[in-house]
Amino acid sequence: MAPRTNDEETGGRRWRRRAQLGGCAALLAVALTGGAIAFGAAREGTPASPVAASAAVDPGVLGSGNLDASITALQAHLRSQPRDFGSWATLGLAYVEQARTKGDPARYPQAEKALRRSLTLAPGNDQALAGQAALAAARHDFQHSLAYADRALKRNPYSERALSSRIDALVELGRYTEASRAADTADARRPGVPVFTRYAYVRELRGDVTTARRVLQQALAGATSPGDIAYVAAQLGQLAWNQGDYKTALTLYARALAADENYLPALEGRARAQAASGRRADAIKGMETVVSRYPLPGPLVELGELYEARGAAGDKAKAREQYALVDAWTALARANGVDADLDTALAAADHGDKAAALRAARAEWARRHTVHTADALAWALHVNGHDREALPYARRATATGYRNAAFLYHRGIIERATGDSKNGRASLAAALELNPGFSPLGAAQARTALEAAK
Repeated sequence: MAPRTNDEETGGRRWRRRAQLGGCAALLAVALTGGAIAFGAAREGTPASPVAASAAVDPGVLGSGNLDASITALQAHLRSQPRDFGSWATLGLAYVEQARTKGDPARYPQAEKALRRSLTLAPGNDQALAGQAALAAARHDFQHSLAYADRALKRNPYSERALSSRIDALVELGRYTEASRAADTADARRPGVPVFTRYAYVRELRGDVTTARRVLQQALAGATSPGDIAYVAAQLGQLAWNQGDYKTALTLYARALAADENYLPALEGRARAQAASGRRADAIKGMETVVSRYPLPGPLVELGELYEARGAAGDKAKAREQYALVDAWTALARANGVDADLDTALAAADHGDKAAALRAARAEWARRHTVHTADALAWALHVNGHDREALPYARRATATGYRNAAFLYHRGIIERATGDSKNGRASLAAALELNPGFSPLGAAQARTALEAAK
């Protein structure tokens, strides 16, 4: 198992051993509000160029890091060897990655077709089943992702992709205790960056930031490939940003971008940290670059709010354009089999159709009970005037100990709206103490509400 706080000596020995296993596959993470994983994009305005990435799909075929070129090579190989079920599985998973890194859900049906072809040629092969688990997760269909991962693990208990997808699915279903056990199992079977980063996130969700940081730092120390370095450094940057440590976050994002200058989470995270540090112009420029390459809901909303916060002439219109693009992405995502209700609820509650936000949040809560869906439902209920119904969900979002300033802000506003001024002030103060720049608009609104509550 990964190191525990009460077993530092044993854990340290195990981590030193595992630190020598660098160069493993990058994390096949779940993109809830959009975001790339292991593969970067080509430089804007230039021909496609290789970018740093570890072999998230297949060491032999996709290890170059140039995902588009690797897909082209796979397609050519399969024209001459159409019964190569392993390459069909690899192609399917590569399409999943391409959809995520380019914000193009239209790739998901192609992934599904390739994975089915692999299973037709070799029924029950674990590579394709693990690919289907990743595809289902990318579409936010976590029940099926878990089922596919379990089927793959029956065929191959050491499948890194399936072990990782199983943790992801349990996390995104809100089954955190099971996710923790699954991370321990994966750690025992296939220690490496994909498992270490997942283990850290499970600990962070429980409020154990110290362990999460230590695990990620040790994973970064053992990472050797540029893709793994970029991924883990960006995860550490996000952890630092969540705690309001913007200087450390910017340093870590710089390290990630030194390994891969096109790595989306680092570009996006750097822009957020710049905004929180008062460097709004840099943040806007950076986020504009992100959305020009990856027009996904999270960055689109962030850019819109940065425009609104700047308040210059025409900025409100520019902000509305970003929010409208979220609607366009959501429609495209749904047309290609993606459950986009959480994205809809988060964006529409503040910047769109509030009734639609509540419908989407209720639908998402019916499927899975996570801290994120609890927060989204609480806030959607609040903006629709149902604060007493919202309060239990706002409290549930913070009940695991997960340290998230936006969740605390939402809880504080809802507590005040229900007449609980004391706890409302405490929650708002906690949000601003934890991460005073957690949102371009929300942080300012939290300060205003806190002042009004005095």
